[in-house]
Amino acid sequence: MLAFAAMKSLPPALLIMGPTASGKTAVAMALADRFPVELISVDSAQVFIDMDIGTAKPERELLARYPHRLIDLITPEQNYSAARFRDDALAAMAEITAAGRVPLLVGGTMLYFRTLLQGLADLPQADAALRAEIDAEAAVAGWPALHAKLAELDPSTAARLHPTDSQRIQRALEICRLSGRPMSALLAESERQKPPYDFLQVALLPSDRAVLHRRIERRFDEMLLGGLDDEVARLREKYRLHLGLPSMRCVGYRQVWEAQDGLYRKPEMRDRGIYATRQLAKRQITWLGNSFDAESYDCLDADLPARIAGRVDAFLSGRPAGRDAAPAP
Repeated sequence: MLAFAAMKSLPPALLIMGPTASGKTAVAMALADRFPVELISVDSAQVFIDMDIGTAKPERELLARYPHRLIDLITPEQNYSAARFRDDALAAMAEITAAGRVPLLVGGTMLYFRTLLQGLADLPQADAALRAEIDAEAAVAGWPALHAKLAELDPSTAARLHPTDSQRIQRALEICRLSGRPMSALLAESERQKPPYDFLQVALLPSDRAVLHRRIERRFDEMLLGGLDDEVARLREKYRLHLGLPSMRCVGYRQVWEAQDGLYRKPEMRDRGIYATRQLAKRQITWLGNSFDAESYDCLDADLPARIAGRVDAFLSGRPAGRDAAPAP
């Protein structure tokens, strides 16, 4: 076993998180060259077989040198949930730890990261009839009045919701009525599902979003030149797909599909694809700022791999280390 096993009560695990085009894969591979890590993909698009170009899946030669678990798991016709990811990731982490190595989870699907770290609340599924009933109540009394009702049933949840936040008030009331318990209590139970690891969370964030946007534009153009249009055509021929599937809702695939159906021409498809990717990056950055206790590094820093390697070295050796990180933008 590695020396760190004797130093910590919990085994270590590394999380490399960041928006699209932030260089996560390059950092992960640099760490794999230096440390006894095994890589686990945290990407809701790369789970799909035959979806390689538009998901920015590492090329086969790189995957042979740096194997990633949880890539190419299902066909584009199938669904993959955050709950299944958590089960698969924890199983992979247990295998890696048992072998005396360190799990390194890398990707940009923030819901998967949050589910891994915080667990899954056992919340009841939506009930259309009950939602209609709540909507009818709101139509008569107004959402602030329903917010007041929620404050009586679940004061903790009500305190963090605006009195006119209809969607969240409706869901919180629905959960209370279906389960007989406050949503806040059910969410607190999920906190006790935290996995038994000492996590180092690293967030790659841009000091200049304009530079990240240029990276996104360049990468999307490379995907188009690399045959994204042909890839979508092959997928449509091989599988029974429609635009409602999670696979075809992935950024890039939907835009190419719609262009193939004549909804707009290729120049507009390119612009739409780049815009959608920028919006995805914006959401990922927001997630990182609001939902994780991660150490932030400038993804545009030329010395980024070395800086993170230094932090990982200190983390695994158990030495105290300052956070040699760039402030989050």
